[in-house]
Amino acid sequence: MRAIILAAGLGLRLQQPAGEQFPKCLLKFDGVSLLERHLQMLDAAGVTEVVLALGFQPSLVEDELKRIGWPHPVEIVLNPRFDLGSVLTVHTVADALTRGGDVLLMDADVLYDERILRPLVAGEAANRLLIDREFEVGDEPVKLCLKDGVPVELRKQVAVSLEYDTIGESIGFFRLREEAARRFAEIVKGYVDSGRANLPHEEAVRDLLLERSFAFDTADVTGAPWIEIDFPNDVARAAAEILPQLQPLLASR
Repeated sequence: MRAIILAAGLGLRLQQPAGEQFPKCLLKFDGVSLLERHLQMLDAAGVTEVVLALGFQPSLVEDELKRIGWPHPVEIVLNPRFDLGSVLTVHTVADALTRGGDVLLMDADVLYDERILRPLVAGEAANRLLIDREFEVGDEPVKLCLKDGVPVELRKQVAVSLEYDTIGESIGFFRLREEAARRFAEIVKGYVDSGRANLPHEEAVRDLLLERSFAFDTADVTGAPWIEIDFPNDVARAAAEILPQLQPLLASR
């Protein structure tokens, strides 16, 4: 199993002071960066093949990798046009998507507990989504809608006419089997070739889901602590509300 961590973005919505901007994966909570938490939890889950998609300030992330001293090689892929959408970043890691085996596609800007990762990696090869049914209603969360257990929507805006029996927020982690990962890479390439590289990669995931060519299961992680960090108030919430709920990292046990 291979983890692809998307960490190329500029993070403009975080409103870091000009000249002091740095990749969000370097945000620290209790002295531990998001990147280090990712790597430690992946290691604990037995996932040691990691591809890191970088763009903005890659040297800072590379310095953090050296500081962490993770005992496994990390493959770095650069997206020089990180100012565009995450679809283009995913396209830059097409080789990692298509070289075989299950793939974990993970946003880097998430503070989360191992209770989020555990059900994602459990079992044999699988196409898997994560859903949190307790979410704040609004335009920002990416909604995952299910009908009879089958995904029928993955978007921030849900059509009023859509029929579903379960709705929740999609956590920014996806697991793809080899065949689904190859098809996903093709869809992403189609976005880039048709001038839609500025779109979020979740749009391409949505297309993959709605094609119905591959069965997906959904792991319900409702109640497990996590937060995606996009805005300044997310940083405050992460420190005050999420961090105290996290189980200790393996290195601290």
